[in-house]
Amino acid sequence: MPGIRCSVMRGSVRDHGQGHGGEGSVLVIASISSFLTPFMGSSVNIALPAIGVSFGMDAVLIGWVTTAYIIASAVFLLPLGRASDILGRKRIFVSGILVFSLTSLFMPLAPGAWMFLALRALQGLGGAMIFSTSMAILTAVTSPSRRGRAIGITVGAVYAGLTAGPFIGGVLTEGFGWKGIFLLAAVLGGCAFLMVLFCVEEDHADRVSRGFDLAGSLIYSVGLVCLMLGFSLLPARTGIVLLCTGICAMAGFLLWERNHVSPVLDLRLLKENRVFAWSNLAAFIHYSATFSTGFLLSLFLQYVKGMSPSQAGLVLVTQPAVMTALSPLTGRLSDRLEPRILASTGMAVTSAGLMALAFMGGNSATGVLVGCLVVLGVGFSLFSSPNTNAVMSSVSRADYGVASSMIATMRITGQAFSMGIVLVLFSLIIGHVRITPDSAGSFMHAFRTGILFFSALCIPGIAASLARGDVRPPGREDDR
Repeated sequence: MPGIRCSVMRGSVRDHGQGHGGEGSVLVIASISSFLTPFMGSSVNIALPAIGVSFGMDAVLIGWVTTAYIIASAVFLLPLGRASDILGRKRIFVSGILVFSLTSLFMPLAPGAWMFLALRALQGLGGAMIFSTSMAILTAVTSPSRRGRAIGITVGAVYAGLTAGPFIGGVLTEGFGWKGIFLLAAVLGGCAFLMVLFCVEEDHADRVSRGFDLAGSLIYSVGLVCLMLGFSLLPARTGIVLLCTGICAMAGFLLWERNHVSPVLDLRLLKENRVFAWSNLAAFIHYSATFSTGFLLSLFLQYVKGMSPSQAGLVLVTQPAVMTALSPLTGRLSDRLEPRILASTGMAVTSAGLMALAFMGGNSATGVLVGCLVVLGVGFSLFSSPNTNAVMSSVSRADYGVASSMIATMRITGQAFSMGIVLVLFSLIIGHVRITPDSAGSFMHAFRTGILFFSALCIPGIAASLARGDVRPPGREDDR
């Protein structure tokens, strides 16, 4: 990267008492890793039909191409965040990039569907290593006065990945086959791996000198898997049993953590840190209200509006493109204005955009739909970067790993909850049939019900965002 000289940047940061590498070099690395995982996810979605044909997958197995990654990521995020605080964030981060890159390289060589899915789950583990540490590393080297700007840039990189994924994935799939997507991800991951090795120093000074809670991690993992699987299988009896098991396991996890000397999740952060607790709840609600919108709109555009996949992709790129452009700006604003104000406004704008989408129909003009997506993009931009800045600014350096992984956990569990709502609605309203233009009426009923529910869900989200209070109360200096 022009202008990025790792040795010089490391020296300048040491002068400020921080030993993680320079702000500029770490920001570049964090942005590449933040781009990589959403790019992979959105491009793989385009390639799912081709992957299914290649491995002879049925509809259920094709669904597991995405589900295996999400579940693996969600299960490991929080334990890995605490592990990074103990073992060192660079060690976990670089291992994650290596795992992600190697699985991307080997997946095109998988001999069958089950091996491919196993590698996909292992790739989710690599993604969890990356997301549980990247924000912590960036926060540790960035001055509090520039933290929002840096976070805004990395959030913009996430949306850039979401924007570029469908287009580049489609081009690669048509020109080189679906394997080209994974090979490109392996190359990008390899570049990030080399940059981390040479440009980021280990964070010895920030390590927590406590043991790792293996039992708590296992209870948490079992509980979260049962919750996510159970919710996705509702209203079937198996789903109810798994959901109840997951609730009991998570209750047991909280009781265990309360009395453990080195908990995976320090409950004091939730009990005593108002900003941390309410900001994470707001993040969960916002991701729950927005993630499945793209899924629903993709079906709406193709089955109701009659668009081709490429035409639908061009329409849907509107929202992430707006988020890519605005997130650095809103991140910078959160350095000057209270995140509570920006994030709450963003949640309200998101709710309004969802409400407008609920009234879309087959005869609605495409321009009106694009306008709704612009509104959603603005709302998401106002919420995401300031909310992340609030979470990371509310904890001490020793808890950056847990805070970073907690944000990622709220995101991915919110995404799973969002899709679970949609699957329940489809099961109750459409039934176990294929979605076709002939079933457009029942689909639109489920579509409007879901979008209205998500719009209403933003209302308690606004309340949670406002309840956090100020990150920088008058008269208090930021010593983090």
